Amino acid sequence: MELREVESRGPADTEALGAALGRAAAGGELIGLSGELGTGKTCLVRGIARGLGCDPDLVHSPTFVIATEYRGGRLPLAHVDLYRLESPGADALSLRDVLYGEGVAAVEWFERLLPAAGEDLLLVTLRHGGGDRRLIRLEAHGPRHERLLRAALGT
Repeated sequence: MELREVESRGPADTEALGAALGRAAAGGELIGLSGELGTGKTCLVRGIARGLGCDPDLVHSPTFVIATEYRGGRLPLAHVDLYRLESPGADALSLRDVLYGEGVAAVEWFERLLPAAGEDLLLVTLRHGGGDRRLIRLEAHGPRHERLLRAALGT
């Protein structure tokens, strides 16, 4: 496992981190997003879309839709929101094609899917840090996601 912690000073920083992840993605990545409401999960996904070449203005919180796919970029982006699922662990199999497709899957409220998600993933935890600041912890599990993290952060 590879671990990094970064501080975002506002939405632009959070989106820039997402864009770096999108540019570094090679396909097949699973990015799990955890954090309270309003910590910037959807903002990070907008950045991932930008980095992949998808239109970031189309990205919105999919709270009333389980999964939305964005195309038009270098790779497709699946944006999944598990907030309203009653038994997400049981629904993991129905989401398998979305989570493990050819593009990038970004899953909000990812903790509701664990441990059914497997072990090869990038777990991103966002926390309020006062004002617009966010503390962002990135845990890369597996070689694909360790490469993604290193490439995105330039290490």
